[in-house]
Amino acid sequence: MAAGTDTARRRTRGPNDPGRRDRIADAAIQVVSEHGIPGLTHRAVAKVAGVPVGSTTYHFNTLEDLLQVAMSEAARRNTEQLREWADGLPDGADFAAEWARLVADQLDERHRATTAEYDLYVAALHREFLRPAAAMWDEALVEIFGSRTDPLTGRLFAALFCGFVLQASLADPKPTRAQIEELARRALSGP
Repeated sequence: MAAGTDTARRRTRGPNDPGRRDRIADAAIQVVSEHGIPGLTHRAVAKVAGVPVGSTTYHFNTLEDLLQVAMSEAARRNTEQLREWADGLPDGADFAAEWARLVADQLDERHRATTAEYDLYVAALHREFLRPAAAMWDEALVEIFGSRTDPLTGRLFAALFCGFVLQASLADPKPTRAQIEELARRALSGP
């Protein structure tokens, strides 16, 4: 009788490591940021997450599953960061100056995260299963920038943000904040 009670207690206790799945997702993003998509393996993710390889395959059966969770989590984090930025702007803020600061942060303070985000986003070009997450990410950017401007300008700034951050990430030297702000002002003023 005592053995049966012990077994029942173990079954209802819940997982021993409830944060393991999230740590594996975080590790997948980190592996992509350091080694790109080709470096994303169950073994590499397990090493970064500090878990056995069996844990990565338990939570994410295939590399596609790992890639999917990395894409979704990167999109969620980036969208959350951009919403916090937009929500934190005071009424009447100079949008061009604030947008330039945001872009500069993507290139400097968030460079590693930005690299992983772009690797994952571009992966959707050849991996159709990633396209829904990429499309939701795009629409979130349009909504965020549109909330501080208008819907059409929001779409313009979403495209400008994505394209300019990618180009500036590869540039040497990187554009200055003043140059980024000048670009934003031109986009706001029209031709």
